[in-house]
Order: sequence, then structure tokens, then C-alpha cells
Amino acid sequence: MKKYKLGMVVSEFNYDVTMMMVERAKAEAEFLEVEIAETVMVPGVFEIPLAVQNLLEKTDVDAVITLGAVITGETDHDQIVISQASRQIADLALKYNKPVSFGVTGPNMTQLQAVDRIEKGRDVVDAAVKMLKRIDRL
Repeated sequence: MKKYKLGMVVSEFNYDVTMMMVERAKAEAEFLEVEIAETVMVPGVFEIPLAVQNLLEKTDVDAVITLGAVITGETDHDQIVISQASRQIADLALKYNKPVSFGVTGPNMTQLQAVDRIEKGRDVVDAAVKMLKRIDRL
């Protein structure tokens, strides 16, 4: 069986949360015997799509996982950021015909809720690998 190679894009914003998500993703990748071939750190969730696109263009990247935490502030900024980023990420998966797993938590989330959701790091690796296996069968 082919050893899948994943790209990983991580938002630095809310670093304390996203780094815990990264650790979960790395552990799950090791458990599933897939390689996280390249990691790209970006300033925030809004910047994730451009890095995803660059990874999807690489021939040695089979799928991309995204990690971020959008925590509610005093405005609706969190809703705008996550809705725009998620739409762009979904469009890129279709454009490049490669799985892109969405591991961005939020909106309407407190810091404590964000910490409670760090397992999303594990979940997106699972989702990417499941999609790769299913696409390979087509």
C-alpha cells in the first residue's frame, strides 16, 4: 500500500491551542503510518487557503490538513473569517481533486471551548486518510 504524504497548514493565531492540535495530528499520522511531508505556518485562519493551494500544487502531496482556532471576540469578525476560509478551502479541494480536511474550530467559541476541541487535530488526519483510501478505490 502506498504511504500517503500530507501537507499541513497551521494558523499561528491562538498558538497555544493550535500547537496542541498539531501534536494530536502528528501522533495520529504516525499511528496511521502516513507522513506529514510539509508543514506551513500562516499568521491566521484567513491566510490558510493560499498555503493550501501551494501545497496542493505539489506532486508529492496527496492531501492537505488545516488546523486553526477562531475564538469569538467583541465583533462578528470570527464568523467572517471562518466562513470565507472554509469556502476557499472547499473550492481548492475540488479544483485540485485532492482531499483537504478542515480542522479549524469555531466560530462562536471561547478559549476554553477551543482547548476542549484540540482533538480536531487527530480527526482531520483521519478524514484525509479515509478520503485518500476511498478515492484510490474509484
